[in-house]
Amino acid sequence: MMPPLFLSHGSPMLYLTDTPAHRFLAALGRDMALPRAIVVASAHWETGMPAVGAAPRPGTIHDFGGFPDALHRARWPAPGDPAVAAEVVSALASAGIGAATVADRGLDHGIWVPLAIALPGAEIPVVPLAVQPQRDARHHLALGRALAPLAERRILVVGSGAVTHNLRAARGQAVDAPVPAWVDGFRGWVAETAAAGDAERLCDWRDAAPGAEINHPMPEHFLPFFVAFGAAGGGAAGCRIHASVEYGAIGMDAYAFAARA
Repeated sequence: MMPPLFLSHGSPMLYLTDTPAHRFLAALGRDMALPRAIVVASAHWETGMPAVGAAPRPGTIHDFGGFPDALHRARWPAPGDPAVAAEVVSALASAGIGAATVADRGLDHGIWVPLAIALPGAEIPVVPLAVQPQRDARHHLALGRALAPLAERRILVVGSGAVTHNLRAARGQAVDAPVPAWVDGFRGWVAETAAAGDAERLCDWRDAAPGAEINHPMPEHFLPFFVAFGAAGGGAAGCRIHASVEYGAIGMDAYAFAARA
């Protein structure tokens, strides 16, 4: 079985910067049981309807600007897997969710930055999954639940986003800047509610969570959390396996999801 994960990928500079989150990801890759393939729901692939990347050799997408040349030159040449992409589409279809395949989709920085730290060998096939920011958390929870059977086939489902993501507040801050109370309040609420397995309350996060609007002016970086949560199946709970903040406002927390004991 492959318990699904939510990873906060933060700034692309995470790839080059020695931070607690970088060290966590490196240790995660060393310690985890290796899956047959990884399906990643990334905040940086937004579509109107569910979409799955089916490129056999997905390129490294540098979907950012203004960073050091070393970051723009970085490549993470993990293979794709069209057969696994077809398994994802089939699993979604079995749940009544239609999805398109995109034959030339590469790996955006929400995918390659955290996985290149965790799995620098780039040997495990990776299949991208899009999020739909115009749809709500329940839609993304349903996407994840449709993918729950993949765990039995040693396919790891990962949501890649950020537990808090206010770029305006983070801009100009040092990577280890002080963390305001509104960031920690939201992070604490997510950890407590996920540990309780309260999917309904989590799905109502816009109204229920303290500081929801300021922590996520746009929802796309939190939606992958629900894909990963859903992929653990009904009755699951989330365990926070890493907690840190970068640039004062980018929550780097990570979660593993599993059925409650």
